[in-house]
Amino acid sequence: MTTAGSGIRVQKARKPGSGRPMWLVLGEDCLPIPPIDEFLTFHDVTGSSPNTIRSYAHHLKLYWEYLTEAELDWRAATLQHVIDFVAWLRWGSPPDSAPRAIGERRKRSTINAIVAAVTAFRVYHVRAGTMADQIEYQLQMEPGRPYKPFLHHVSKGRSALKRIVRFNSHAPLPRTLSDGDLNRVIAACHHLRDQFLVRLLADTGIRIGQALGLHHSDIKSWDNEIWVVPRDDNANEARAKRVDGEPLRIDVEASLMRLYGDYLVHEMGELDTDYVFVNLWEGEIGRPLTYSAVYDLFQRLEKRTGIRIRPHMERHSHATDLLRTGKWDLALVQKRLGHRNIATTAKYLHVLDDDLKTAHQDYVQRREARAEICP
Repeated sequence: MTTAGSGIRVQKARKPGSGRPMWLVLGEDCLPIPPIDEFLTFHDVTGSSPNTIRSYAHHLKLYWEYLTEAELDWRAATLQHVIDFVAWLRWGSPPDSAPRAIGERRKRSTINAIVAAVTAFRVYHVRAGTMADQIEYQLQMEPGRPYKPFLHHVSKGRSALKRIVRFNSHAPLPRTLSDGDLNRVIAACHHLRDQFLVRLLADTGIRIGQALGLHHSDIKSWDNEIWVVPRDDNANEARAKRVDGEPLRIDVEASLMRLYGDYLVHEMGELDTDYVFVNLWEGEIGRPLTYSAVYDLFQRLEKRTGIRIRPHMERHSHATDLLRTGKWDLALVQKRLGHRNIATTAKYLHVLDDDLKTAHQDYVQRREARAEICP
């Protein structure tokens, strides 16, 4: 679909001096759109994740395309215009006109993310005094709820802002890997480096950005420890996401450290680099692996095995396995994964069909044992 705003685009750039990545939303005149640029700069200065800023840029690009097509001044856009924007996202047209295509163009969860970015943009400019006040949040008080939500004790007595324009959608259950599938994927790796990467993600639950940002000094093989150290100057733009900015210690198995040692001896050799995961056979030798290189690797592994695998699936699998042991409570898993909010960790308390079957079999065995004792 070609629109009046089709010339608007997101452009990646580098900050002068530091070389850090930045994202610009360029208008049809090929210049940064000032209000969006101000908003993105604010989030960069206040320490938001580069991935978050990139998402904001792409979401606000869509919003600006809508405003351009509807011939609206961004400062005059009202809550009703935001609602019309949702219709534009869903069907490609406002609700009072004929849809341009049959069916919805985007998932509800995607639209929620886009509208959340737009709302954050509008609230920022209201507080900055650059646009008129718009009521897009409603104050939701805890005492008025007819029920107490999970982890009520954490937020007891607090008020919360709830976005008005949003879909009711259910987050999908985290996708996980079985031990058998994981072993097949590891066996399909042609190099020790790739085996070590897949096992590292599965055995620690760290994020792919944290893995790509690892330096050799972060691995304490004699103590079976890996330290996730936040850095914002990695050559591959990898980011070790840590809310408090402090290093995170992760205990690992000795077998993982042995695999790391084999990788150093047999593949990395005398290569002089600080980074653990680097190019060894293609491209610039010794340059740290990038997100795109890892994505390509996982695509190849999926083709070889027929098993769908993504780096974050290994994080989901690790967290689920920890909770299933019965020895790890939410607080311990939260600490290991580096979650800021324990409610994020609680999503791994999902119950799968296999869990129900196992629990029922255990129940039947216990009941039969009681019947034998007390006939």
